[in-house]
Amino acid sequence: MGGDEAAHSPRPTDLASELPPISYVWETPNRRPRRAEWDIPDPAAPGRLTPAMRAKLERIVRRAPEVMVKITGRTKGVAHLKSHLAYITRNGELDAETEQGAALTGRSGLKDLQQRWEDDAGLDDKRRRDGSLSINIILSMPAGTDALAVKDSARAFAIETFGDNHDYVFVQHLDDKHPHVHLTVRSLGHDGKRLNPRKADLQAWRERFAGELRLRGIAAEATPRRTRGRARKANRGAVLAMRKRKITPDVDRLARREVLSEVMGGRAAKHPWDEQIKSRQDAIRRRYLDYAAELQSSGVAADHVLAREIRRFVNDMPAVETRRHALKKELSELAKTRRRSAEQDVGKEGQTRGQEPAR
Repeated sequence: MGGDEAAHSPRPTDLASELPPISYVWETPNRRPRRAEWDIPDPAAPGRLTPAMRAKLERIVRRAPEVMVKITGRTKGVAHLKSHLAYITRNGELDAETEQGAALTGRSGLKDLQQRWEDDAGLDDKRRRDGSLSINIILSMPAGTDALAVKDSARAFAIETFGDNHDYVFVQHLDDKHPHVHLTVRSLGHDGKRLNPRKADLQAWRERFAGELRLRGIAAEATPRRTRGRARKANRGAVLAMRKRKITPDVDRLARREVLSEVMGGRAAKHPWDEQIKSRQDAIRRRYLDYAAELQSSGVAADHVLAREIRRFVNDMPAVETRRHALKKELSELAKTRRRSAEQDVGKEGQTRGQEPAR
């Protein structure tokens, strides 16, 4: 693929023909795909797996833990910023580290940091009233991951990603089963530009954090959901919080109403994106099997083992299910349960009548 082609977003109808085979499986679709080591084909054999591609395949099918890099929010004012810094340091009880490698200890260190960032915010005369002062990020790994390796990886990630242009501070939290680091980055860069990450940036951040973990001996990956055969998006935090409080979010109410209308009407509305999702998943699974066939033909025992693992991975992928499919299934199960309950009630009523004494 040429440089001009790589700068354009793939069209849903012919994704397989526009992207290199390897990127089609594990790249997150975005407007400007970034070429990673495992996505650079061998010039002598463009269609063959390179060692980097093979290593990534191994990590995926052997289910290396997935990293989480998530933007949790933005601070919009000095009071909000101070509150957030106090939260991540547990009001000075936890040590923080800055972009200069300086350790901030105790409440005095927290106050020094708050005052410096407050002074800098006062000099930012180009910020809109609702503009952010900082972007707050969590870098996390599954339970059982070495906490020191997570912190070292987060430090290296922050230096590489923000060190040249943004002030930042990070703190590790160990009071949760998932070792994680809170990273707060000043929005305004030294070059006068504001940090405004997009989807492509978030994916690049995940890959960088996973790479830093692997350098420290921790198995880690940063693949999109579709790589693992999952079509449904994760629910937003606000939606999950409402469900936890037994409140039905508007998005759930509207979706249920639409699906219920389809079910009761006896006909399903056609949504092009459903077909696109299924087509994408079919292509991804075929591509995995193509890799397996290539490895099987190599004559190397280790390649044959990986080929079997790839086929098993594809067989274990979940059925393609969108949110609409899940709601339809839920409503169908609910209807069956109610129907069985009604039939049981009728049966019990008939038995009761049959046992009534004659008058």
